Amino acid sequence: MSGQAVPRYRQIVTELRRQIEAGELAPGDRVPSTREITKQWDVAMATATKALTELRREGIVRAVPGVGTVVEAPSHPVRKARPAVAPRPGGPADAPSGQSALTLERIVAAAVAIADTEGLAAVSMRRVAAELGVATMSLYRHVADKDDLLTRMMDTVIAGRPLPADAPAGWRETIELTARQLWGLFRRHPWLAPALSVTRPQVITSALPYSEWTLATLHAHGLDLHTAFTAHLTLLNYARGIALNLETEREAEAHTGLDNEEWMDTQAPALLEVLATGRFPALSRLAATSYDLDLDALFEFGLQRLLDGLASLVAESNAG
Repeated sequence: MSGQAVPRYRQIVTELRRQIEAGELAPGDRVPSTREITKQWDVAMATATKALTELRREGIVRAVPGVGTVVEAPSHPVRKARPAVAPRPGGPADAPSGQSALTLERIVAAAVAIADTEGLAAVSMRRVAAELGVATMSLYRHVADKDDLLTRMMDTVIAGRPLPADAPAGWRETIELTARQLWGLFRRHPWLAPALSVTRPQVITSALPYSEWTLATLHAHGLDLHTAFTAHLTLLNYARGIALNLETEREAEAHTGLDNEEWMDTQAPALLEVLATGRFPALSRLAATSYDLDLDALFEFGLQRLLDGLASLVAESNAG
C-alpha cells in the first residue's frame, strides 16, 4: 500500500529547512515571503502562509518588523527550559552555577525584551523562565501571576521615560508634551497599547504623573475636574487607539510573512476592480495619487484637532 502524498506546504517546509541546515540561508537572512513562495512553488497564498507558520512554530524562523521573516539565530532565546538545578550548599535556590541570582528586575527585563521583539502573545511564565534558564515555578516567588508580571512590565517601561521636572509654560504645550511622550512609549513598545486598559485600568505608579499633569493643567485653566479628566482619557485613548495598529501589524506580518506594503499589493487588484465601477469617484481620484499611511503623521494630525477642540473649551470656561 503506497503512502499518502506529502502535503505541498510540508514539501516547502522541508526544502526551506534543508536550505537553512545547509547554510544556504544563514541566521538573520530573510526567507522567501508568502508572495515569493506562491510564485516560486506555484501554490496558493494559504499554502505559503501555512509553510511559514510551521517554520515559525518549529523555532527555525521568526518575524522581524520592517524586515520580514528571517532565519532564527541558534543563540536566540526560543529554547527549552533548562531542568531545575538543586541549590548549592549556602547558595541561592534560583541561581544555578555560573548564573546571577533570580530577581524581580531580571524577570521583568526578560519579559519586556520578549514582548519588544516578539509581541505580547509570546510572553508567558514558561517562556520567561526559559529565557532566564530557571524553573517556571521559581518565578512565582517574585510575581503573583502573569497579570502581575504584565503590570510590572508596564510600570517599568513607563518609568524609563519620565516626564520632565517642570511642565512647559502653556497648557497646550504641556498637553502636547504628555501626549507625544505617550505616543513615543507606544512606538518603542508596541505591546504597551493593547496591554494598557482604559475600562479596567491597572495601578501603574509611573503612569500617574501623566494623569496628574493633564488633570492639574486643564483644571488650572478653567475646566472642572470631571471635564479635565474626561479630556485626559480622550487623549490617552486616542494615542492608544492608533498605537494598537503597531502590535496588530506586527502580528499580521508574523502570520503572513508580508509587511503592510506587500499586503496592500495583494489587495490592489480587487480594490481597483471595485473602483472601476465608478460608484466611488472620490476614492478613485485618491487611488490615482500616492497616499502614504504614516501613523506618526496620523497621530499628529488628530492630536492638533483634539487640542483645537480643547482650546475652545478652555476659552468658554474662562469666559463664563
